[in-house]
Amino acid sequence: VDCVRAMVEAAELAATEIADKITALKKDGADKDTIGSHVAELLHRKEILKQALEAEMAKLSPDSEEYAALKAKIPAAPKPSKKDKKATTDDAQKEANKKAAEEAKAAARAKKKEEKGSSKGDGAGKATTPKPSALPSAAVPPAADTSASSKSAPSPPASSAPAKPEKSTPKASPPAAPTAAATTGIVKKSAMNKGLELLFVKEAPPLLAILAARLAKQEVTPKRVEAQQLVAGSNAMLMLPLGRGRLLGNTVIARFFARAAPVALSLYGPIVGGAVDPLAASQVDSWIEQAALIGSNTVDVLLGFLNQHLRMRSVLVGHAISLADAAMWLALRSSKVSPSTGGPHVSRWWRFLEATPAFLSMAQDYFGVAKDAGSMEIPLPGAEMGKVVTRFPPEPSGHLHIGHVKAAMLNAYFAQKYEGKMLLRFDDTNPSKEKEEYEEAIKRDLQRLSITPAKVSWTSDWFKEILRLATGMLKDGLAFIDPSPQEEQQKLRLEKKSSPFRDQSVDENLRLWKEMQLASEEGLKCCMRAKIDPQSNNGALRDPTIYRCNLIPHAKTKDTYKVYPTYDLACPIVDSLEQVTHALRDRQYSDRDAQYEWFISNLKLRPVHLWGFSRINFVKTLLSKRKLQWLIEQGMVDGWDDPRFPTVAGILRRGMTVLGLKTFILSMGASKNTNLMEWDKIWSFNKSEIDPVAHRYTALLTDGLVPVSITGGPVIPYISSAFVHPKDESIGKKIKWYSSNVLLQADDAAGLREAEEVTLMSWGNVIVQRVIRADNGRPTRIEADLNLAGSVKSTKKKLTWLADTDELVDVVLHDYDFLLCKDKVEEDDHMEKVLNKESHFVDAARGEAALRQVQKGQIVQIERRGYYICDRPFIRSSDPIHMLFVPDGKNLMGV
Repeated sequence: VDCVRAMVEAAELAATEIADKITALKKDGADKDTIGSHVAELLHRKEILKQALEAEMAKLSPDSEEYAALKAKIPAAPKPSKKDKKATTDDAQKEANKKAAEEAKAAARAKKKEEKGSSKGDGAGKATTPKPSALPSAAVPPAADTSASSKSAPSPPASSAPAKPEKSTPKASPPAAPTAAATTGIVKKSAMNKGLELLFVKEAPPLLAILAARLAKQEVTPKRVEAQQLVAGSNAMLMLPLGRGRLLGNTVIARFFARAAPVALSLYGPIVGGAVDPLAASQVDSWIEQAALIGSNTVDVLLGFLNQHLRMRSVLVGHAISLADAAMWLALRSSKVSPSTGGPHVSRWWRFLEATPAFLSMAQDYFGVAKDAGSMEIPLPGAEMGKVVTRFPPEPSGHLHIGHVKAAMLNAYFAQKYEGKMLLRFDDTNPSKEKEEYEEAIKRDLQRLSITPAKVSWTSDWFKEILRLATGMLKDGLAFIDPSPQEEQQKLRLEKKSSPFRDQSVDENLRLWKEMQLASEEGLKCCMRAKIDPQSNNGALRDPTIYRCNLIPHAKTKDTYKVYPTYDLACPIVDSLEQVTHALRDRQYSDRDAQYEWFISNLKLRPVHLWGFSRINFVKTLLSKRKLQWLIEQGMVDGWDDPRFPTVAGILRRGMTVLGLKTFILSMGASKNTNLMEWDKIWSFNKSEIDPVAHRYTALLTDGLVPVSITGGPVIPYISSAFVHPKDESIGKKIKWYSSNVLLQADDAAGLREAEEVTLMSWGNVIVQRVIRADNGRPTRIEADLNLAGSVKSTKKKLTWLADTDELVDVVLHDYDFLLCKDKVEEDDHMEKVLNKESHFVDAARGEAALRQVQKGQIVQIERRGYYICDRPFIRSSDPIHMLFVPDGKNLMGV
C-alpha cells in the first residue's frame, strides 16, 4: 500500500511538472513536434497516475471518504482533436465504402452463377464471408487507429472474461493521432491482410513486441519496410486482420500480444478470480517502465536491486514468466551486461529465461548467441544407433541450389548422428531432362560442402525390378492402363471422377502395357495409373500416373526401355530396396506421404519412416530449376554459377563460404515451419566467417579521381610493409607505396575544405591548404601539408588513398542486385514482368599494387567499400582484376 501511495505522489508530481513545461513551451513558441512529445509524455504520466489510483481504490470501500478523494484525483480523458475526429470519420467512411464494394462484388458473382445455372459450389448466390481472425474475439480492438490520447496498459477488468486490450500507450505512439493520409501506402497494402502483420524498419526491430508474440504463441508475419512507410515518430506498426485497425509502437504492440495471449500463460501477471490481478498488472507495467530507463549510468544500481528482488523469486511478477521479465531481459541484453555481474540470483533468472524456446530464439536471432546442433535434436521415429540409413535423391536436371543443400545436410547430419550412412541416389527417371554433366556438377557441389555419401546409385539401377512390380500391380488389379488424352485425365481428376478405363480387364491392361513397352503407336497414347481413390480429397491419391512412355535414349540404359516410372512410384520402391530407414522429405511432398505409404503397403515392401522439413524460400529468389534454366537459355545470366543464382555454384562464386553456408543451414535445424527469408541473415553468418581472415586493400573508383600534392611528403616514392589485417598481425604483410602525390576518390575530395585536417588511413594526418575547383564546383586538384604529429583520433574524416605511381593496377568492381523485383513469384507470374532489368553494375577502379597477389576465390575487404571475392586475378597489366561484391548482411552492394 505504501508503495502504491508513493507511486501516486510521484506520478502527480511528474504530471504537474510536465504540464508546466508544456505551458512554458507554448509561450516560448516551441515547434509542434517538441510540444507534441511533451503532451504524449504528460498523457503517459497521467495514465500511470490513473493506474496507481485505481490500484489503491481497489483496496478501499467505495463508500469511504478516502475512496472518493482518490477518485476525484483520476485525470479526465483528453478530448479528441479536430484532426483525430477527421481521421476517425475518414476511416469510417473508407470502411463503409470498402464494405459496399465487397457486397456489390458478391452480388455480381451470385448473379453470374445464377445465369450460368451452375449447380456446383455451396457458396452460389451468397456473399463471401471472411474467415475469422486467429485472435480471440476479446483481443480484437475496434477498427480504428490508436492515438496519443489512448490509454496505456490499464489493469484488466475484474471479471471472468479474458482481459480485453485497451488502446496503445502514448509513450510509444506519436504525439497526435495519425491521419489516414499519414500511412496511406501501408493501409492500402495491408488493410485486408488475413493475419497479423508487424511492420518495422530493418535497423530497429521492435524486440519487445517480437518476444511478446513468441511468448504468446501468436503467429505474426514480420515485414521490414522503409522508415517513411511508417507513421512519423513510430518504430513499429501492427496491422490487425481484415482491416480491423492498427497499433503503433513497440511497447504498445507487446502489451497487446500479452493481453491477447491465453489467460493461462499469465503474461500480464497471475490470475485472481478468473481475471488478471490489477496490482500484478501494474507491477508488470512498472518493470516495463524501469527497463526503458536502463542506461550505462543506472545498470549497476538496477542489477543490485534486481538481484535482491529475485532472492526468493524465480520471475519478476507472480509465478510465471511475464512481459516484465521480457522487457527487463531485453534491456539488459541490449546493454551487453554479463549476467554474472548481477549476482547469483540474476544469473539464475537469466539462465532460466534463456532455457525457454522464446528467449533462446531471441538471443540467437538478435544477440548473436550461437546456434548449435541442439536445434537439430528431433526424435527420428524408430532410429537405432548404427542402423540409420538416409538418402539424398536429386534429379540430375540442373545444379544444386540452396534448397537442395538443406536436404543434403540434414540427411548427412542424421546419418552421422546415429552412426549410420547417407546414400546419394540420382533420380534419373526422366530422360527428357537429365544430363550426365549435371550429375558431375552435383557430385562436385556435395564435395565442396564436405558431404561424402556412403554409396552413389541411380534409380535406373532398379528399372528391371520396378518394371516387374508394376506388371504385378496390373495382374493384381492395383493399376490400369489409361489410353485417354492427358487433358481428359486431368479434367476427370479435378472432378473427382473415375477414368472410363479404370475397370477394364486385366488381359486388356496387360496387352496395352506390352504396347507401351514396344512404344507402338497405340502404346504411345497410354500411361499406367495406380488404382487408389479417384474421389479422394487428396489429389495425390486420385489414381496417379506411375508409368509413361519416353522415346529419348536414357543416359545409362540407352534404348533398353521405352517406358519409365514416375518419381512417385520409384521413390518408395527404391527406398525400401536400398534399405533406407528414414526418408527426410521437403514438406512440399506432404500431400504425397499417403501415396508413398500406399505403395509400400500394397507392394508389400519394407516400411520406411517419413519425416518432413520446411523448404527454404528466399525473397526475390527463384528456386525452380525450370525457371533458372529459362534464364540461362535467354542469355540473361552467365550460367548456373551466375552470382545472382541461388545455386551452390552461384553463391560460392559470390563469396559465400562453405562454413558460413553450413552454419546457416544447421542453425535452422529440421524445422517444419515454412520460411520466406531475407538474404541478410545468411550473409551475416558468412561475414562472421570472413571478417577475421579477409585481407584489407585499397581501391578507388576511377571516375573523378582527384590528385593531391602533399608538402612534406617523400620526394621519391617508396614502399614499406604493412599488415594485411589490422586486428590480426599473424595473417601476414603486404607492400604499400607512399608518395608526395596521392589520389583521392571524387566524393571524398568534394567534401574537403581549406585548413581542414583529415587522416589518410594507414599513414597519418594532412592539413588541406588549397582546393582547386572546376567551374561546376568539383575539385580538380588539392594541395595539403603532411602533419604526422597530428592525432588521428581528433579528425572526423578518415580517407582511403593511393600513391600515384605506375604500380597501380586496374580493377573492375562488380555489384549485383536481386534478379527479381517481386518478393515471391507465383506460378502464373510472367517472368518478363517480375525480372529486374538492371541487376548487374560494373565500376572501373584503380587498386594498390599489393592486389596483384590476390588469388582467384580469395575474399578480401576493400576498405570503406566492403568485402569482395576475386573472380579473375591479376595476370598481366592489360587485363584488369575482377572483384565481386560479397554482401555482409547490411549491404547488398558496395558503398
